Amino acid sequence: MLKMGKTKEKTVFDLAGKFPIKENTLRIIIALGIAGIVLIFLSSLWDGGESGEAYDGSQSSVSAEVYGDNLEKELKEIISKISGVGRCEILLTMENSVEYVYLSNGDTKTKSIEPTVRGVAVVCDGGENPVTKEKIIDVVTKALNISSSRVSVTKLYDYQEE
Repeated sequence: MLKMGKTKEKTVFDLAGKFPIKENTLRIIIALGIAGIVLIFLSSLWDGGESGEAYDGSQSSVSAEVYGDNLEKELKEIISKISGVGRCEILLTMENSVEYVYLSNGDTKTKSIEPTVRGVAVVCDGGENPVTKEKIIDVVTKALNISSSRVSVTKLYDYQEE
């Protein structure tokens, strides 16, 4: 409804005479609405560098395996340098995790979380010596930031002793 006459404003849309909107204001509102729709459309095309593919576990399990192997080698190297240890073998148990991120449009994206150490078993020549055992537990707990209850140290079985 257009009002022409002695009014100060030329209104295009009038809700029961309470909210008059100027013609230029309406054009600005429409332009902002269209710009918002365009931005929403463009944001759905851009994925921000994350993968939207389904998680199959293979990629992160390989990385967890490599991470665990490297960690075992580093621990074996450092523990074998402790006085009284002698030969040693190390076993790590790892926990590999995946975080599922649910998006507002209903899609699900996955993100691998760095594997964490659940436990460490150290078998070495000096494993029966309480002082050596304590040194090994101290090194492992501090290096991996885990509690001492997650570390087991025992003597390496020597086949030649029988």
